[in-house]
Amino acid sequence: MGQTARVSAIAWTAAVSLAAWLWLLLCQGFFWRTDVRLPARREPAEWPDVCVVVPARDEAAVLPLSLPSLLAQDYPGRAEVFLVDDGSTDGTGELARELAARHGGLPLTVTSPGEPPAGWTGKLWAVRHGIALARARGPEYLLLTDADIAHGPDSLRLLVAAARTGGFDVVSQMARLRVASLWERLVVPAFVYFFAQLYPFRRIGRKGSRTAAAAGGCVLLRADTAERARIPDAIRHAVIDDVALARAVKGTGGHIWLGLADRVDSVRPYPRLHDLWRMVSRSAYAQLRHSPLLLLGTVAGLALVYLVPPAAVLAGAGTGSTPAVLVGAAAWLVMTATYLPMLRYYRQPLWLAPLLPFTAFLYLLMTVDSAVQHYRGRGAAWKGRTYARPDAVTDEG
Repeated sequence: MGQTARVSAIAWTAAVSLAAWLWLLLCQGFFWRTDVRLPARREPAEWPDVCVVVPARDEAAVLPLSLPSLLAQDYPGRAEVFLVDDGSTDGTGELARELAARHGGLPLTVTSPGEPPAGWTGKLWAVRHGIALARARGPEYLLLTDADIAHGPDSLRLLVAAARTGGFDVVSQMARLRVASLWERLVVPAFVYFFAQLYPFRRIGRKGSRTAAAAGGCVLLRADTAERARIPDAIRHAVIDDVALARAVKGTGGHIWLGLADRVDSVRPYPRLHDLWRMVSRSAYAQLRHSPLLLLGTVAGLALVYLVPPAAVLAGAGTGSTPAVLVGAAAWLVMTATYLPMLRYYRQPLWLAPLLPFTAFLYLLMTVDSAVQHYRGRGAAWKGRTYARPDAVTDEG
């Protein structure tokens, strides 16, 4: 009787997981599709002025691969680049000047804001400094882009045309992250997949939708919208600054768009699991607003949705429960199918798709580790800075 009850419990748990996957497949904004690219656009009669703001802290290793692509933008209007050296110790600012002298292109200003005051994250303090300098030029748009992002030569042109055509206050592209090492292949496509599951791109671009997100590596923002939404002052304490920015803009009635990029790429390497672990764990608990209840719910949800299907298959096979095997396999199959488009987008072998439960388990551990680090007083850490106070890492503006 006890054995039968256990087998029945496994089968019913797998059925709940399958139901969850069917709901995700059909009702979560078709998050698994990768066809949300730059929207329809036409070139404006007059190209508006744009200022590009690049916060940079200890980026000498990646700057030669990224900055020349910004300076070489084929933009018909007036554009200028402001690189804000956020207390680098590796010669980032001087290297930027050397690259500008060597490659030419758009005008480059390198500046430094000094250490951030209390209540500010370093990156947003640098962004604030860059925006203040840019506003003196009176641009219509600001392009906020990270120092590790390489842009195709027509990137700025396409972003501006899309924003003008669609009447968007924010046009953001999720840069294609580097995928070269074994761990990058396992973790990086899943990172974007999970992000899209939390923030379905189709919902973000829909007027009236409450879903708001952006990708901090590439954000084109109307200058007057930034002023109206008090960017970045309103989100000065945010570690997850891109989501906070999108919420602030949408909260003031702004129209935002987010999609996958074709010619905007991150050149930052994450060759080891340790590197990827730090990337995720530094802000995962902030995403959960430092709530133990949300943490428990997230762990339970990840286990039910991603771990139960393969566990049911194995347990069902071991106990001879055909229903558990069939239902678990069905849930695993739906999960695998939803992951295939992201693997194709990243040009990765499709046999990685059934391994998604393993990657999800890693993300579960990273999230728990993020909470552990928070309660040990270490907080979110990045580029040598630690933001330990809860009000210094929340993503709410």
